[in-house]
Amino acid sequence: MQGGYRLQQIASKKDLQKPVLSIITIVYNGAPFIERTLKSVTEQTYANIEYIVIDGASRDNTLDIIKNYQNNIALWQSEKDKGIYDAMNKGLQLATGDFVLFMNAGDCFYHPSTVESIFYENSLADIYYGDALVVDNENKSLGPRRLRPPEVLTWKSFRMGMLVCHQSFIVKRSIAPLYNLNYKIAADIDWCISCMKNAQQIKNTHLFISRYLAGGASWQNLKKALAERFEIMHNHYGLLSTIGSHIIIALRIITQKIRGTKFTN
Repeated sequence: MQGGYRLQQIASKKDLQKPVLSIITIVYNGAPFIERTLKSVTEQTYANIEYIVIDGASRDNTLDIIKNYQNNIALWQSEKDKGIYDAMNKGLQLATGDFVLFMNAGDCFYHPSTVESIFYENSLADIYYGDALVVDNENKSLGPRRLRPPEVLTWKSFRMGMLVCHQSFIVKRSIAPLYNLNYKIAADIDWCISCMKNAQQIKNTHLFISRYLAGGASWQNLKKALAERFEIMHNHYGLLSTIGSHIIIALRIITQKIRGTKFTN
């Protein structure tokens, strides 16, 4: 099942001088949170947005909510998938924009003019990144993510953790690989590192880009998340470096758990 204005041969490119940003939202049974995301994306002031929504055949009224916004959605699709990263790959394969960004159910842009601010000046950057504000289920601020983006970001920056969440990570589509489905929880870390390895220029926007919903699979499946992170870092950074950094990461996560705080990478 699918819908959206792309099926009517309507293009998302309105300003010929600006790039098209494909924003991809993944959702399954997200009725309590999906509307805040749909509203945030469709209210962006930037003209060249291609919005793609991938629903995993939700059993609640998620699809009804999506259909209420379909005049502003380039393409929505609802079918069963093999998990979140399979759904994200579907979004990537359907995207046609110059850049891609994942903004999943419950996540929002920091401000209606965020995308316009990022692309205000023409740039040759392959990746744009920024900060994220953590919010609760009621969309109330819990403050910035504990791991803050560095002034200069490279593929080596993630040795000590995911310093930039994918909701604040805009990538040129031509350098973005598909997610590795061998990872069930931490494939986004592997994906971001792979994107940065492929990038020639990475630009710090010095902006809060997203409002990131706290919680998630990594916190709920802590041991598996740590095992996947170790394997990913081992593959990218080597064994000795990974052992040292992973001990620090593990201690940091355990400390968070003891304090009763949510794991936000």
